Amino acid sequence: MKSIDVFCHLMPRRYAELAMKESPNKSHMFLRALKMRAMSDMEYRQTVITKFPEYKQIPNIVSPPVELFAGPDQSPGIAAVGNDEIKKITDEHPESYEGFIAGIPFNNVAASIMEIKRCKDMGAKGVQIYAHMNGEAIDQEKFWPIYEICETLDLPILIHPVGGQKVPEFPAEDASKYELWFLIGWPYQTTVAISRLAFAGIFEDFPNLKIVTHHVGAMIPMLEGRIENGLKMYGGRTAPELKEKLTRTRMKGNPLDTFKKFYVDTASFGSAAAIRCGIEFFGKDHVLFASDMPFDPEQGPGYIDRTLKAIDSLDLSAEDQSAILFGNAKRIFHV
Repeated sequence: MKSIDVFCHLMPRRYAELAMKESPNKSHMFLRALKMRAMSDMEYRQTVITKFPEYKQIPNIVSPPVELFAGPDQSPGIAAVGNDEIKKITDEHPESYEGFIAGIPFNNVAASIMEIKRCKDMGAKGVQIYAHMNGEAIDQEKFWPIYEICETLDLPILIHPVGGQKVPEFPAEDASKYELWFLIGWPYQTTVAISRLAFAGIFEDFPNLKIVTHHVGAMIPMLEGRIENGLKMYGGRTAPELKEKLTRTRMKGNPLDTFKKFYVDTASFGSAAAIRCGIEFFGKDHVLFASDMPFDPEQGPGYIDRTLKAIDSLDLSAEDQSAILFGNAKRIFHV
């Protein structure tokens, strides 16, 4: 059956070389990506993609985000190079790609808007941002113009987690242990980011904006009861003198309904249980196939294969399965 992978990654070599030159102390991040053959060797990547009949991708450039290693004056130029390179890659193999997801210099809002418009004209199908901007919350009003232009141009926003071992689990420690920053920290970050957007009124201001959250919506599907019932006492847990500052929200209506406006992907490293939970919470029309390729131990085919098999194991109707595998992607990404 046909499938469109909406959240998978690559690293154009020219972009990586420019980024490492700009920020040598961050080179290890790019060198790790370049060592993954399917991430930067496009001929090899093609051999992986063609293993799966009727499988296509809408790739993005892998983390780190450009704003992590370049200031607001440098990030626009580097982001533009990345977008030019990923467009070249996807244009060379239209049999394997349905366009690309643009990267933007999130630390420069004006430049981000210009780059979004440019990439839309180049054929971009969406825009990738991260769960925070160098520690700043993405629900701040200064970022609202980015969301506004994405809604206007009907470009979905894809949210990816970001962060590393320097953020500890406990305040008394100085680093994350056991790679929990990845195992638990990233899903937590994504959950907080989209929750903040929801409470800040993202869908009140931009009702037609489509936001795709990575990793099956992170923790949100598991929190249905807390969202539905815990928030019936919203504000009651906050000190009276802080209530106005900490609990004022622009979200209208039932919070559960607001959270269900997000779209999610199936990138769960092959977990059928996680995908089932996401479908039950968000609904089949808001779940899109994605693999997180090529971070699997097999360096390319592993997560594609396991995710396809996980979806197939869910005993979905043919109609629902096709919607998740490619129909929903065709609808929201216009491919």
